[in-house]
Amino acid sequence: MYRDTLSLLGPALPVVSFLGRLPTAMCQLGSLLLVAETSGSLATAGLTGGALAAGQTVAGPVIGRLADRRGQRGVVLAASLANAVAVTALVLAALADAPTGPLMALGALAGATVPQVGPLARTRSVALARRSGADDRLVGAVLSFEGTLDEVSFVLGPALVGLAAALAHPAAALLLAALLLAVCGTAFALHPTARATAPEAPAAATGEGAASTRTSAAERTRLPGSAYALRVTMVLQGAMFGASQAGITALTEELGVPAQAGLVYAAMGVMSAAVGLSMAAVPARIGLTTRWRAATAGLVVLSVPLLFVGSLGALYAVVVVLGAAYAPHLITVFGLTERTVPAARLAESMAFLTSGIVGGQALALAVSGRLAEGEGAPAAFAVAVGAAVACAVLSWSVRVKAPVRVLRPAGAERSG
Repeated sequence: MYRDTLSLLGPALPVVSFLGRLPTAMCQLGSLLLVAETSGSLATAGLTGGALAAGQTVAGPVIGRLADRRGQRGVVLAASLANAVAVTALVLAALADAPTGPLMALGALAGATVPQVGPLARTRSVALARRSGADDRLVGAVLSFEGTLDEVSFVLGPALVGLAAALAHPAAALLLAALLLAVCGTAFALHPTARATAPEAPAAATGEGAASTRTSAAERTRLPGSAYALRVTMVLQGAMFGASQAGITALTEELGVPAQAGLVYAAMGVMSAAVGLSMAAVPARIGLTTRWRAATAGLVVLSVPLLFVGSLGALYAVVVVLGAAYAPHLITVFGLTERTVPAARLAESMAFLTSGIVGGQALALAVSGRLAEGEGAPAAFAVAVGAAVACAVLSWSVRVKAPVRVLRPAGAERSG
């Protein structure tokens, strides 16, 4: 299946899309380390990082919607260049000891201009698969592949930031992120496959015909209720990430090995990426709704042991095993969204899911971090377990129904 996936996408697209989404994984931690070092204030660093997360959460779906309406090429190109400028400006302001207000404003701008390469790469890859006449199994393999690229980027990104901070300065990591945005974001925007998601020109109509066309178009782009439930479950998944991160950080500090926190979190990401690749082997007869329910059940069962962890070895074991449930849940929710939402709003919906993860993670990190300070790591882990239970309740209470779609045949996309 992955041979077919790589044949479909070509050799260059996965490379430029991976390098184009890597800065997103670098900027959150990079901004925190940079501002903490230059200002000497963890509070200022937290406010700047929070502003960056808020900007990405709010603006991500807007960029996705623009890509749906106007095509990916121009939108991604403009966002990539703007994001590179915003990240560079944040670095220069931090090095110049700018006050908290300007740093927060630049952080918000850096978040708001994130080009959403990950969600848009998913949208583009699915469009290529559907228009080539691919079956649902190949589309699932495409989504598994894209999910693995995301997981690897979110493991490698913070690792690169930590390495740059140790060998040079956090500013070096953010400047590298800006360079990747300018070069690889531009390459992703201008790649010929961007034509696969070009919006169709509306047919001309007048009078009652025009009114009927508008009504029909509105019906074709209306989101079903289940699409909103899928967005909520991704916010909860982000909350699991944030609460787990806070709990891991608190527990490693209690154990006197704070440097292990990043390694524990990375180990979880590696396991998630490995399981994500294996998702393409799941038999097609096991439907997406069944997979969703199984994945959320796995989140609950595998997160409960976090409440009882008391040693570093046990923490590694429990967190790595929990990572095996993350990728199936993420990939399945993206797959359900691809089946559920109208094709004309797919990029917006994919961006909503990614932004939901970012927003949920930031909110849960803030809340569970305070709980961990006062009550210890189990309090933060309890937030993660609660989010897992809420995911399971949603998966068993929501009925996901796919719309009837009219797809253009392969080769029907525009040539310009």
